[in-house]
Amino acid sequence: MFLRILIGSILVVLGAAVVIRTNVVLDFFGSMDFADKYLGGGGSRLMYKLIGIAVCFIGFMYATNLWTAFLQATLGSLFPQPQSNRPAVVEEVVE
Repeated sequence: MFLRILIGSILVVLGAAVVIRTNVVLDFFGSMDFADKYLGGGGSRLMYKLIGIAVCFIGFMYATNLWTAFLQATLGSLFPQPQSNRPAVVEEVVE
């Protein structure tokens, strides 16, 4: 449990750092051509900020142990749980 909270907190701090220090990230990784093309001027900065927000969101979900519930609620219909082949238990009434 402690490790999950620690990893989630690290992800939140990393995501916040990407959002706050976007220019440093942009200088380090460079611009994204497809982001500039489809998001307009400053699209690379916007894309890095969106990535940082997504990392923060994932970090919060992981730290609070809501990650599997979130994935089941959003993508669960695409990947249904396998059904068990065990027959249902039926209680018999003995008179």
